[in-house]
Amino acid sequence: MSELSAEAHGLAVLLRVLSDPTRLAIFDLLIQGVQCNCEIGDELGLPMNLISHHLRVLRDAGLVRAERDPYDARWVYYSIDEGGLARLQSRLVSFLAPSRIRPRRPSCGPRATPRCEKLVEMEAATGKDNAEM
Repeated sequence: MSELSAEAHGLAVLLRVLSDPTRLAIFDLLIQGVQCNCEIGDELGLPMNLISHHLRVLRDAGLVRAERDPYDARWVYYSIDEGGLARLQSRLVSFLAPSRIRPRRPSCGPRATPRCEKLVEMEAATGKDNAEM
């Protein structure tokens, strides 16, 4: 298997972040508007430390912002990072664009390219088939 391009790797990292059901639920709540840790915990029925962990992962991925209350810095409010969301959306649209699909001629089998025909000729001469190789 070939290595992922840098773009595909970056997209995989973001999708891995959102693939966790708890993080996806938190993300969905934040799409509905600004929330504090306790509101998220109450809504999802999860302890604050677990919510904080998932919020940190979402923040590190650039998908969520945190803002301290200007009057009482003990309170932190979380929201979707709109720039991060726009970048994710753009990357997904680009990666999943039907225009990326290219015709390809198989390199093996009956519709093989000339490179593979040499292999078939060699196998026929030696009496071996692909299954034995």
